[in-house]
Amino acid sequence: MNWKERRTRAREDIAAVMARDPAARSTLEVKLCYPGLSAIKAHRIANTLYKKGYIVLARWLSQRSRHKTGIEIHPGAEIGRRVFIDHGDGVVIGETTIISDDVTIYQGVTLGGTGKDVGKRHPTIGNGVTIGAGAKVLGPILVGDHSKIGAGAIVLKEVPPNCTVVGNPGRIVRKKSPQPDVDLDQINLPDPMLDRVEALYQRMMHLERCLSKHAERLGCGAQDDTTPADNASDGRCTGDCATCSDAMPPEKEEFYADL
Repeated sequence: MNWKERRTRAREDIAAVMARDPAARSTLEVKLCYPGLSAIKAHRIANTLYKKGYIVLARWLSQRSRHKTGIEIHPGAEIGRRVFIDHGDGVVIGETTIISDDVTIYQGVTLGGTGKDVGKRHPTIGNGVTIGAGAKVLGPILVGDHSKIGAGAIVLKEVPPNCTVVGNPGRIVRKKSPQPDVDLDQINLPDPMLDRVEALYQRMMHLERCLSKHAERLGCGAQDDTTPADNASDGRCTGDCATCSDAMPPEKEEFYADL
């Protein structure tokens, strides 16, 4: 990467910070006060040295940047354009990590490997991905374009494009309305476990109503001898679930898949 391209990317990085962080008031403030920007700038130099074979010098530069910013990026990692590391303290990016364009990373994120595997052992992050605070993405997996990883999620398997991952272990939730732009919403995340428990509760309530009607039909409860024979007219179970007022609620479309 020559100096002209490095300058162009630096301007894009500053513009990305201004666009995604409402606390950024000016270009000067971004240049002086954003450790993520400084870490990426140092990484681009270290990465160039690393590719040219100056391994120790590249590692020294990356460690110097880590002590100054609290962000550790191995010089072998590949980072795309307009990547924004917000706050950044505790971020770790491994040697064979590939980060595409327009990615947003919050503090405490680890893009790491597993075990002592050689070769490609760190994740590949697609375009427009947002990784929440404290999330861990481990292993040579792919996180698809425009996906979002919730804060504290543990991701160990590949994530399809346009998905949200929450929880530990991570659970995938397909986005109902994918956004082409960077999705920075870290609050309004789905809760797949709560949704599943609520669906189970609805099924249990339905079964209890059905059992109660069947019990009455079989004479298990107190009945009047003058009770009419028409089950439908007195509210007892007719045996036809299709016409029952307490029919099983329709199942929702399954948006979840365990990682």
